[in-house]
Amino acid sequence: MYKIIEFEDIVRVPPSLFNRPLKEAVLEVLREEYEGQIIRDVGYIVSILDLQVSELGHLVFNDGALYHKTKFEALVFSPQLQEIVEGEVALVEEYGLLVRLGPVDGFIHKSQIFDDFFSYNRDQNIMLGSKTGRILRKNDKVRARIVSISYGSRRQILRIGLTMRQPHLGKLEWIEQELKGEKNA
Repeated sequence: MYKIIEFEDIVRVPPSLFNRPLKEAVLEVLREEYEGQIIRDVGYIVSILDLQVSELGHLVFNDGALYHKTKFEALVFSPQLQEIVEGEVALVEEYGLLVRLGPVDGFIHKSQIFDDFFSYNRDQNIMLGSKTGRILRKNDKVRARIVSISYGSRRQILRIGLTMRQPHLGKLEWIEQELKGEKNA
């Protein structure tokens, strides 16, 4: 889920940016510091949208920069447990699938694909269902449910666990076939 979240910070504006308008300089610093970062229990910062900056800056001894109080809004990808998401299969491996969910990837273990045993075919780079013959490959569009979210302890990592073993989840083509079958029944 995407959210707009308001933050407050004190921004260090280096002397190299003094020749630019204050708001523009602070925006550049904020984009460098925040965009692409993962903040625990908040999510992935996609973009800085708007800001308000105090005209009054403060000096710190032995530092040529100015420090300005700033409030700003950021667009944040903040996944929620049990949320339904759609994405594109980015990678097919022996252990499962990586699914691109906008700015981050989620992982689906091969046991969570469908009520079938899926095996990896290295030659064709696909996941193949043993009973159903269903195939998943790179660039397939899928719908899944978020079942786990964790933030890495040492590095800033956001891990998202997904499942497709529930009704109306899976490869979008499978869902369409399932819905057509229900209408005809």
